[in-house]
Amino acid sequence: MEIIPYKTNPKHLAGIIDVINYGQNIEADLKIKMVEEYDLFDIENSYQARGGEFWIALDNDRVVGTIALYPLIGKTAVLKKLFSYPEYRGDPIRIGNKLYDKFMEFAKAHGYTKIILDSPEGRDRAHHFYEKKGFNQITAEQLEVEYHYPDRNSLLYESNI
Repeated sequence: MEIIPYKTNPKHLAGIIDVINYGQNIEADLKIKMVEEYDLFDIENSYQARGGEFWIALDNDRVVGTIALYPLIGKTAVLKKLFSYPEYRGDPIRIGNKLYDKFMEFAKAHGYTKIILDSPEGRDRAHHFYEKKGFNQITAEQLEVEYHYPDRNSLLYESNI
């Protein structure tokens, strides 16, 4: 198992699409069309060229998890695209924690002081994960930066680093 920054690779891109589609549409039934995920088809410019990053978790070259850091104004970043297949969650693998640790290592090294995220309502396991990591739920009115997100009855969270 390894976690690496994304580099252009059609096989890995297909794996990214698969794991995100699984989490959003098969598990959560959000009915998100891939056309709405335009950032995934240009990860380099959507994340990396802006000073952010997009990581993939690989198990024998199969993408089994993702996470991304999208920079906003100043020292605020967005945690995006945290997805994994169920068999990689919890003990003994805990891929979500490993992806999150990679994200936080990068965020701290690049001077970010606040992380925000959105998560669809009803995703209790994800909400519990974020709350255990120190995120607090906020309202859209409490956002201190402009952040556009696909609102699917989403909950917003923020955390200071």
